Parts: sequence; C-alpha cells; structure tokens
Amino acid sequence: MSDELATQTIADFVLGAQFEDIPSDVRHEAHRTLLNWMAVAVGGCRHESVDIVLETLPAADQSASVLGRSERTDGLNAALVNGISSHVFDFDDTHLATAIHPAGPVLAAILPIAERQPVTGAEFIHALILGIDVTCRLGQSVSPDHYSVGWHISGTAGIFGAAAAASRLLGNNAEQTRWALGLAATQSSGMREMFGSMCKSFHVGNAAKNGLMSAMLASKGFTSSEQGIEAKRGWAHVTSTKQDFSRITDRLGKNFLIMENSYKPFACGVVVHPGIDGCIQLRNEHDLTPDDIESIELKVHPLVLELTGKTAPRTGLEGKFSIYHSCATAIQHGKGGETEFSDEAVNDPTAVSLREKVNAEIDPSVPADAMGITITTKDGRSLEIYVEKALGSLENPLGDTALDEKTRDLCQPLLGDSGTEKLIETCRGAVELADASAITTAATP
Repeated sequence: MSDELATQTIADFVLGAQFEDIPSDVRHEAHRTLLNWMAVAVGGCRHESVDIVLETLPAADQSASVLGRSERTDGLNAALVNGISSHVFDFDDTHLATAIHPAGPVLAAILPIAERQPVTGAEFIHALILGIDVTCRLGQSVSPDHYSVGWHISGTAGIFGAAAAASRLLGNNAEQTRWALGLAATQSSGMREMFGSMCKSFHVGNAAKNGLMSAMLASKGFTSSEQGIEAKRGWAHVTSTKQDFSRITDRLGKNFLIMENSYKPFACGVVVHPGIDGCIQLRNEHDLTPDDIESIELKVHPLVLELTGKTAPRTGLEGKFSIYHSCATAIQHGKGGETEFSDEAVNDPTAVSLREKVNAEIDPSVPADAMGITITTKDGRSLEIYVEKALGSLENPLGDTALDEKTRDLCQPLLGDSGTEKLIETCRGAVELADASAITTAATP
C-alpha cells in the first residue's frame, strides 16, 4: 500500500466490513475479550482514581453507566472512567506483539453509544473486532520504535480503535471517519514515564473518551486532515522514527488481530508473568514458605528491568512494576491477583523481607516472554525452572473456565453471585442480544 492511503484504507475497511465475513472463532474470541474486559472494569470500579474523576468532572447528562457502580454520567465521562477502571489493576487483555491493551479504549468508547441509540449485539461485537484490529495494526506499523522511545502505545494507538469503532456505530460516512481518525491522531498521547501511577490507566480512559469525541465531532462536520496517520507531519512520522505501513494492510479483513489477544492470570505487567508463574510452580512443587528462602536468582530479558525494576515499591500500583515484589508475592501467597498487588500487600513485612532476597540479572539470550529462576533454600537446596511460555500467553492461554473464575473473583464482591453469573451469561451470548445496552445493565448493581 502507498503510505499516502493509510487513513483512507482504514476508514474504508471499517465502514465496508460485513459481520457475515467474521469467522466463528473470531466471534468467540471477541466474546472472551468482552468478558475479560467487563470483569476487570467492574473489579476496578472502586479504585480511588475512579472516585477522583467522578468527583471532579461534572456530568452533562445521565445517559451512561459507570460499570460496577450505581452512579450515572454522560457518555464521554463514562468512556473515561470505565477505561480507567478497566486498566487500573493492569489485569486487562494484551496484544503481546505490541504490548497494547486493546479492548479498553474500544469498549469504553462504544458502550455509551449502545446506551443512547439502538445497537444490536452483533453490531456491537463487530465494532469491537474492527476497533481492536485498527488499534493493533496501527501499533504494529510503528513498533517497536514508538514504544521504545517512551510512548504508552495502549493510549496512543488505542484512540484510533476507539474512533474507528465509534464511527462505525454512529453511522459516519467515509469522509467523517477519516476526520475522526485525524482528530484521534492529533490527540494521541500517553507516556511510559507515568507507569506506576494513576496516569497509566488514565491513558486508556483518555483514549476511549477522546476517540469517542473524535467520532462524535466528525459526525457533525468537524474537519481534520484526511491523512492524519501517514502524512509527513502526521501521527506515524511524528511519534516513530520507523514506519511500516504494510503492517496495516497485510491480510486486512482476513486475519483479525483479536485472535492474538491474551488474558492475564496475574494483575501486573506481562513481562513479570514468567517470574510469577515459575515461582508459584516451585512453591507448590516443593511446599516452600517465605521462611525457607535464602535467595531467588532471576535471568531476565533487559526489558524486564527497564519496565519493572522498582526495588522498593511503596504502593500497589508501584508493586505492579516490580519484578522483586512480583516474585516475592508469588512465594508468599501462591498467586498474583489484585489482592497481592494492593498497598497492604506491597508493604507487608514478609513481602518486604522476601523481595530483598530477589536478584535479577540481565541475560540478553532470554526472550522477553521467558525467564530463568533459581531458588536457593536455607537448607541448601537449589531449585530451578525455566519458564518459556507463562500461563496466559498465546501458547498457554487461559481457557473459558479460567476466565469465568477470574470474572467471579473480580465481580462477586460488587455484583453478588447471581449478578456475576448474569454478567458472564450476557457477555458469552452478546452476539444474540437484540439490544447491546443489556451488557452495561448486567454490569451495574
């Protein structure tokens, strides 16, 4: 493809796609993505960051739901807060090839549309599939340079998927969709410097809000450059030193990148998942307790320390970016859910003492999704494991039953047992819904 046609090609694809052409396995994966995202959005809804936004931004109307809560707000604010709550635990889906969390910006943007106008379940699921495809294809076109220089690609690429999916549901024409993508390009933002703070989840919510706003403004005739992605001073060239626009169009409409989505068993960045997985395996196999541990030696890819090198985290959010706490909590608790990354867990004396025994050494021969682990016990045993593909990876995925259990763990405290089962049922059968607003209804108390 000529790089002069990127924005036009995306707009034409999003508007011309037919749901009948979506294979059954892609539809099934879309339902898994929907369920996983709704679970983490509900689970994170009581976080302080959500409270702050709801207290700070007055609602223009009460048309949209805040997932997991009884409050209502307007569509743009709902996109913001639901996007934040879905990412604040760092427990959402991941496109591993780009490190994008693609569902958040797209789903948080289109849920308010489904509450304001008639949208069938099939239309909703189709928009989700298309939005994720746009997000990940654009992410691929500038990876890895875009991420390496410091952009948080979930926000910077996610806004395009949000704008595209929203444009599809709002009925924008091709010109309006090109404008929406241009508006998204000029608002694309998010920096990796913010990892470990509330700003990281803000990037996802902001991408959802601004992607939705881009589509809404364009629908009313608000113009932008129609080459906002590929122009010399457009998004791809401004935010990355290298571009490969063929990654946008390669098997477009044939190979749907939602099939490359993965779902986390642990509530933290994926680069530490091999460490948690391996430590849990050794703990369970050898009945280890924190008192048994003399040292934990890790062989890691350089990216692990770049992203998760915090040796002394003070908050749960910082703990998610600490390979030291991640391995310590795996030994201490035998799991790595949200409770293990709470402020209380990070400051627990046992965790503090145990993570001081963790040493991570860079080994360039270790892939980013693998890790070598050696645990030395106080009685002189040396226990080793090499985790090549951690639980939750594409090669070792969470099955449907595990996703249901993850949903129950996150949602039962907020929705109750019957409410959680209703949410699972609704998400699993979303394509058959006559009215997609039933999804938000099932996710509110």
